[in-house]
Amino acid sequence: MTNERRVLVHPDKAGLAGAVAARFLTKTLDLLDDQPIVHVALTGGSMGSAVLEAVAASPARTSLDWSRVHFWWGDERWVPAGHEDRNDRLSHDALLDDLDLPDANLHPFPAADGDLDLDEAAVRYAAELAEWGTDGQAHPSFDITFLGVGPDGHIASLFPHRAGIEVVDRTVIAVRNSPKPPPERLSLTRPVLNASQRVWFVLAGADKASALGLALAGASREEVPVAGIKGRKRTVFFVDRDAAAEVPAALIDPDY
Repeated sequence: MTNERRVLVHPDKAGLAGAVAARFLTKTLDLLDDQPIVHVALTGGSMGSAVLEAVAASPARTSLDWSRVHFWWGDERWVPAGHEDRNDRLSHDALLDDLDLPDANLHPFPAADGDLDLDEAAVRYAAELAEWGTDGQAHPSFDITFLGVGPDGHIASLFPHRAGIEVVDRTVIAVRNSPKPPPERLSLTRPVLNASQRVWFVLAGADKASALGLALAGASREEVPVAGIKGRKRTVFFVDRDAAAEVPAALIDPDY
């Protein structure tokens, strides 16, 4: 198995979402044939929701035993439970509410209206990750981790020129003074993301082209955090034509 980065270019956002959804269903079905549980880390944003909506619309989704799939999130906004800005709310609206999942399969970050402050919430989520740790790690080795990429190159809530991208001694960090609202967030750290078996970046739009091009051309993770993330088995960038505008031609899969 190779872990080289691949860039798969799709004509538009709708085609992109549909293709990623189809691949997710196929890969998850294959994984369930080989192992008892599949761990998936979800992302927020418009493309994260679009992919899940395409999964929900696919007749193939009924062929999966979703009771054996566990869902986590790469980061979360520190707002009350059920708030429209929460990534888990977007995921539930797009797909998860339709799957009738056991509560034990859902691993949302704590919310701002609970009994924890931001730092305590980070510790709590780290403890939940540790309960499902695999391969001697303090966290699951996610089978598939979805990530979006911001125009500044941030992933999860790890932002350029901020300390978060360099944290290696924790699995979860509290984020304050985020350059993107809301200012307070929770995020998985780079070692957890890089322990994923497969990292699937999904991004669309011309505003993502510069960050993606820089990351694939060798920019530092401090300047462009996406450059510091790579799955153990696969790292795939699913992009539309606009986002691919500055990708080095040699990195674009010519056979896709």
